[in-house]
Amino acid sequence: MMTGVMNMVADPELPASWRKTFMTLWLGCFMTGLNFSMTMPFMALYIETLHPYGKFELNLYAGLAFAVTYLAQAIVSPLWGNLADQKGRKLMCLRASGVMTFTIFAVGLVHHAWTIVLLRFVQGAFSGYINNATAFMAGETPHNRSGAVMANMMTANVTGNLLGPLVGGAISWFCRLSGNVFCLWGDDGDRLFVDLI
Repeated sequence: MMTGVMNMVADPELPASWRKTFMTLWLGCFMTGLNFSMTMPFMALYIETLHPYGKFELNLYAGLAFAVTYLAQAIVSPLWGNLADQKGRKLMCLRASGVMTFTIFAVGLVHHAWTIVLLRFVQGAFSGYINNATAFMAGETPHNRSGAVMANMMTANVTGNLLGPLVGGAISWFCRLSGNVFCLWGDDGDRLFVDLI
């Protein structure tokens, strides 16, 4: 995976500005995948600290917190795609990064499990970073490199999703549960900062 990315970045035939854009969006896709799956190891434990829920309620809230994110994403993705065609993909990447940063920060401040479910729904409803970053790169990439670039962009997301639970578990081992959420927020804030550059 990293070999393909490094080959793209080191290719002298590609302009330096293109390589910077590629690395920025690749890193953003990786961190998005990481953040979507990072909370898996400790979401149920975090919800349990909010209220002494029974096993059924705890499982229900933890399951809903994950499911609503992807459900909302599936429902609104076509709307964000149409808006990206009109307003530009860079703006949509910034929107998705900003809202994800806000929602992850807000999850660390909540006192009720239903608020986590609501914030995760908002996170999914305003997502779309990976789709827009990939489409942006597709438009900027020389035709003879498009296959490799698209494969690398998808690999970034998949790698982030696969490593997310491992990183989340490590964070929950090092931090308190609410501290986990703020560590994730810092990770998202980094991505937003990179996108703004």
